[in-house]
Amino acid sequence: MEINLKILAVDSSAKACSVALTDGDKIIGSFFINTALTHSQTLVPMIDAVLNNTSTELSSVDALAVSVGPGSFTGVRIGVAAVKGMAMPLEKPCVSVSTLEAMAYNLINDDCVVCAVMDARCNQVYNALFKIKDGVIERLCEDRALSINELYDEIKTYGEKVVLVGDGAELCYNSYKELTSDVFIAPEHIRYQNATGVAMAAKVKEHITATELMPTYLRLPQAERELKKRLENQK
Repeated sequence: MEINLKILAVDSSAKACSVALTDGDKIIGSFFINTALTHSQTLVPMIDAVLNNTSTELSSVDALAVSVGPGSFTGVRIGVAAVKGMAMPLEKPCVSVSTLEAMAYNLINDDCVVCAVMDARCNQVYNALFKIKDGVIERLCEDRALSINELYDEIKTYGEKVVLVGDGAELCYNSYKELTSDVFIAPEHIRYQNATGVAMAAKVKEHITATELMPTYLRLPQAERELKKRLENQK
């Protein structure tokens, strides 16, 4: 059941970074940038700007939400750490939101299958699929990492409009556009993950403590993968 709460939401899971303040379905304030600046430079000033420009005290916020992954290992950690740091002193409840699920809310008014994709490199993507009908989002699969070709083999079986969102959308669209007419790419202004989607998704999710809030990785960081491979080769 949806409850109208004032939610401060954060997303720093990829190159774009955003903060949003919502009250139920109302967006009170939002800040989105997609620059080469690091999130460690931009996120806290963005949070301050949203709160200051909406005359909102952090103490008046009901819950804090953050995209916990998948995505950039560093970016996800920065967002989770920022929310933990705000929530702990005030004992505010937190909400853990999948980055991929939050992106589905970009297309909440479009009846379609949303294919949320983030570039995981090495011809792979982080992906989840969602079906939207009459403003209701249904998750079709869990968050996963798979190859671009494997994803196409799955979505071609749907036989209906599939819309790509995320920073891997263009990569997948360029691979699929000659193969099918059912796959579309979301317009630039609603293509990327955004904290407003995080806040919308958070409305119907369970609250947890700041201590319980943790990043969600679908695979090990590159350094750990390389170390594991070296150790296996030494056996």
